[in-house]
Amino acid sequence: MNRNILTVAIIVLVVFLVIMTKNNPQVRRPSSNPLIVEFNEVHEFAKLRPGHIERATKYVLELSDQILAEIIAVPDGERTFENIMVATDDIYAVIESVWSPGYLMGSTHTNEKIRDEGLESSRQIQKYITDISLNEELYNAVIAYSRSKGAHQLTGYKKKFLDDALLNYKRSGFGLPKEKREKVKEIFNELADFGLAFRKNISDFSDTLFVTEEEIKGLPENYKKERLQENGSYAIDMSYPSYRPFMKYSESDETRKNLKFKYNNRAVETNLDVLNNIIRKRRELVEVLGYETYAEYRTEDRMAKNPQNVWDFENDLKNKLRAKGEMDVAEMLAIKSKRIGQKAITIQSWEAGFYENLVLKEKFDLDPEEVRQYFEFNNVTDGLFIVYQKLFNITFKQVENPSVWHEDVLMYEVYDNVIGELIGRFYLDMFPRANKYGHAAAFSVTMGKMTGEGYTKPTTALVCNFPKPTEYQPSLLTHDNVNTYFHEFGHLVHGVLTKSALMGYAGTSVARDFVEAPSQMLENWVWQKESLALFAKHFETGAIIPDELLDKMLAAKNVNSGTKALQQVYYGILDFTLHDGFNPDGDQTTTDIVSKLQNEITLYPYQEGTHMEAAFGHLQGYGAAYYGYKWSEVYAQDMFSIFEEIGIMNEELGMRYRKIILEKGGTEDPLSLVKEFLGREPNSDAFLRSMGLE
Repeated sequence: MNRNILTVAIIVLVVFLVIMTKNNPQVRRPSSNPLIVEFNEVHEFAKLRPGHIERATKYVLELSDQILAEIIAVPDGERTFENIMVATDDIYAVIESVWSPGYLMGSTHTNEKIRDEGLESSRQIQKYITDISLNEELYNAVIAYSRSKGAHQLTGYKKKFLDDALLNYKRSGFGLPKEKREKVKEIFNELADFGLAFRKNISDFSDTLFVTEEEIKGLPENYKKERLQENGSYAIDMSYPSYRPFMKYSESDETRKNLKFKYNNRAVETNLDVLNNIIRKRRELVEVLGYETYAEYRTEDRMAKNPQNVWDFENDLKNKLRAKGEMDVAEMLAIKSKRIGQKAITIQSWEAGFYENLVLKEKFDLDPEEVRQYFEFNNVTDGLFIVYQKLFNITFKQVENPSVWHEDVLMYEVYDNVIGELIGRFYLDMFPRANKYGHAAAFSVTMGKMTGEGYTKPTTALVCNFPKPTEYQPSLLTHDNVNTYFHEFGHLVHGVLTKSALMGYAGTSVARDFVEAPSQMLENWVWQKESLALFAKHFETGAIIPDELLDKMLAAKNVNSGTKALQQVYYGILDFTLHDGFNPDGDQTTTDIVSKLQNEITLYPYQEGTHMEAAFGHLQGYGAAYYGYKWSEVYAQDMFSIFEEIGIMNEELGMRYRKIILEKGGTEDPLSLVKEFLGREPNSDAFLRSMGLE
């Protein structure tokens, strides 16, 4: 596009008026495209066909080019926060309007062509965003504005947005010679390709272990019925609902060992090389940008600020958890010794879930299968809805006959009870199917933002893989499933309840090492009698979970809390080790690091011949940032301590949490938000108590 044509441009941009104008003479709006919707209208996902995502992507990138040209064309002396900074945010909002739903479809749609198109769209968009972040003319416009009188008078989220933009430019290589900036752009694009390949190789991988009647002994009858083959064997695939119960209940040590071996070798043929390339490119990136390591680069704009703070945090946690972890292993070893008739000295990684389950049974007389009877999916959903609606003064209304991408998907509207208006929407896609995203996550569909037409109503999709109802029984969740449900729904409401004027700060657009804290805080409701009484009902009789069973659950809460937390520390240290000096072309391989760290940290010996890093998807998305799970949990438990003091269903406190933590998103520094909510400096006391360490 010739930017001279746009010299006489609109000074104050209201981008969505431009976006949704069908007769725009410069950018032709696709007709009947489910991803291109009118302001605050819903997507017609059921009408999505191959080609739609591709055309929608082309359209929004052309619109983004137009907005970019208009920003650049603003004359000296006429630059304002609105026509430079808000307009820049508008670019990303235009892109996000297709990127988010397209990426969701790439992860969940049943049509392979549409899935591939969604991933290809994401690849194109990431490259486009890289181009935008390295656009010298846009940079010059922002720099020129930053030197203006108006910029120096900014306060609040506006000042933060400009400061963050300037830091991001530094992190993108501005201030470097042009040839180095071009190199940065090239590396970012290559990283986008490698990242998508890494994820696709994991999602496309499939493997099955066929086991005998003897090898499946210990598993529930319904589990066996669902996997029984015509020849009498049983098919155990690598999905969570298949893998996890087998590792917990199968009485065959050898078969669990074989399944663990398969599970920890997912995507090994493809992803070891891809991971090495990702690490190489990240090393190359920071060398050009002038950082010592990728870990230094990643922590600079986060709560941690620098790698040393992360190392101090992880090592301190590792040391504090060691004693509890050793106590956990000792409990399992006592049971193993009794079971095998001789003194056992080691719990192998494929034995951990099995013996943890026996500890629950023998020491606490707690049978997870009995617990599942009280967590039928629909009852849990009803109870979760009660908790979230009461705490945050909102109402969920199910949409009848929604236009969705699969028949299992449900859709809801969210109403604010104070103003009585629709403020957002969400989808629930809760059961596994072939080629669907295999874990649990909240996916943005539409992000909040103030526009000339009003506030964009945020929409989020919750994608999980809970046991699907069968002809034999309804969907019965483990307590871990319930915990996951509450956690991921916490991300969902963080996105839906946002009030940020800028999309760049909307919902979960916060520092990555804080993003888990709001949802981790909300996990605590699955451990409280008051909230459990709302939904923990026997799936056949409807009886509320008895106090005796609840007391056992609460008493057993910290069974293996040390070993589980050490596993998280191991993941965090593994991730950080690979990004804070490790050279994939040096003497050690990624598997050498895995073996060394697992043996040093987890108390479970490394299983020879396995390469778990090949399917550890967080190494791509959370590179040098996995530490954030435990980092944010410290703040999460500290915030929950206030609910413990005042009342877990206290509506006034719930609204305080909504207003301070959820609505503000990234508009303020997360540490400031936590301090405001707590009314004091944060500390780790509540976190240590939650682990059974104090």
